[in-house]
Amino acid sequence: MININHLEKNFKEVTKRINNRQTDYSQQLKEIVDLNTEKKIILSKVEKLKAEKNIIAKKIGSLMKEKSLSEVTKLKNESTEMNIDIDKLDIKIKNITQKIYDLLSYIPNIPHKDIPIGQSENENLEKRRWQGENFKSSNIPHWEIATKLNLVDFERGVKISGSRFLMYTNRGSKLIRSIANILLDFHTSNGYSEYHVPFIVNKEIMFGTGQIPKFIDDAYTTGNQYLIPTAEVPLTNMYRNEILDYSKLPIKMTAYTQCFRQEAGSAGKDTKGMIRLHQFNKIELVKIVEPKLAFDELEKMTTDVENVLKLFDLPYRVIELCSGDLGFSATKTYDLEVWMPNQSKFREISSCSNCSDFQARRMQTRFKQSNEIELVHTLNGSGVAIDRLIAAILENFWDGEKLILPKVLKPYFNNADYIN
Repeated sequence: MININHLEKNFKEVTKRINNRQTDYSQQLKEIVDLNTEKKIILSKVEKLKAEKNIIAKKIGSLMKEKSLSEVTKLKNESTEMNIDIDKLDIKIKNITQKIYDLLSYIPNIPHKDIPIGQSENENLEKRRWQGENFKSSNIPHWEIATKLNLVDFERGVKISGSRFLMYTNRGSKLIRSIANILLDFHTSNGYSEYHVPFIVNKEIMFGTGQIPKFIDDAYTTGNQYLIPTAEVPLTNMYRNEILDYSKLPIKMTAYTQCFRQEAGSAGKDTKGMIRLHQFNKIELVKIVEPKLAFDELEKMTTDVENVLKLFDLPYRVIELCSGDLGFSATKTYDLEVWMPNQSKFREISSCSNCSDFQARRMQTRFKQSNEIELVHTLNGSGVAIDRLIAAILENFWDGEKLILPKVLKPYFNNADYIN
């Protein structure tokens, strides 16, 4: 959630930068500022009435000593009328405050001033790429390889749960488990603390990280709760409504979870294979940091994810997202895209974002340094999406007859060189 005081003081600049996304938010932002102005006027009236009430109270005290009962009764009636007026104004303030809050809930974070300005992924900026040693120009699709090797049963996944679900079998299941272990060990060795989090969260937790209300159509519900779309949600909310001691920062967390997304609006996209699933496996990275270190920590997180892809010897590139392709809660994002030979293109496998104080304001997560209390800054990134990692391994390491195992995976398969 953006800072309303910052919006008021810098209305033109904030509006311009937010409108560099794919939507024009000018009307909503103006309505928020107008409502806040109205709220301040009403608050001023309330303060004035309360001041007048205090004067009356002092007069009543003096008149009681003088036993001027008729004047006392008159002033008490005036005070009662003032209380009624104050109560009415307080209700107005409450209603306006809620309306402002509701409007702000749909406003995305302000894009950082230095990111590329653009309307779509076509205007993202490539920062760097790494080719690895197995850069292939073509191959059969990963789902065919997975079927040939009996790693995945796509038909039974659909039979049990419907489209965009799959079932890993035998060595495929072992592949998931092995990669999760490798990634968790890698990230914990880099200072991230490992957690195993609940897969079901409450509404306010989804609100805290920005998944709802705007993206509620993507969420799977269970009663009044939600299945997590990513471990970012429970991890980042761990310190909701808390004031952290400065000495605890930065906090670095990682978790392996199943993730659940309805993929609303993705009809016709990646209908085959393991790229866009309703239930998928992912390692998440989350950082909670002091504001001045947030962008440095974003660079470090991105490097951590790059090193994962290097560990598996997979060609990749790093993309800085333009304003129009930026996620709702992010002020700056790097996407890491792995090479997929069958499509002859790079595909997203991780997204690392600095959310500044946007999520912290929704969660009221703060830190105390000396006598000052301020909002933390939060970051998140995929470290990485395991199903997409497997898809990339299949296409990059399939030699036409067998799957050559990346060196890091060999110990999990009895030091074999390949799977066939």
